[in-house]
Amino acid sequence: MKNRIIKNNSWVLIDAKDKVLGRLASKIACILIGKNKIDYSYNHIFGDSVVVINVENILVTGNKFNNKLYYRHSGYPGGFKIVNFRDIFSKNPSFVLQNAIKGMLPKNKLRKIFLRRVKIYSGDIHPHFSQKPIILDI
Repeated sequence: MKNRIIKNNSWVLIDAKDKVLGRLASKIACILIGKNKIDYSYNHIFGDSVVVINVENILVTGNKFNNKLYYRHSGYPGGFKIVNFRDIFSKNPSFVLQNAIKGMLPKNKLRKIFLRRVKIYSGDIHPHFSQKPIILDI
């Protein structure tokens, strides 16, 4: 991106254990965009990179675990698929959080850049120790 300023960003480590999905996703989106910084600008990349661990222990409120649905379409006739939250979460818990974060980011060219800066891991271990992430308790 030639017109966007990319400042030196820091890394943030967030433990998703016993956190509510939507509230956690909105806070991660704010960190990625850089709204928590003084020099925030909507068209520049000032946010931090985020590492999220323990995604398999994330919570959803209400009866969303059984009733929430994800829709997708292949583009072909009859290609409409519906999958519920329980099935996706059992196969790939990181997809659920990444999809929630994606929905809370601005719908423009910066969205793809912001999504590249979030790293989501199901377990306790992550390979980003050398970046010295700041541990945030959200």
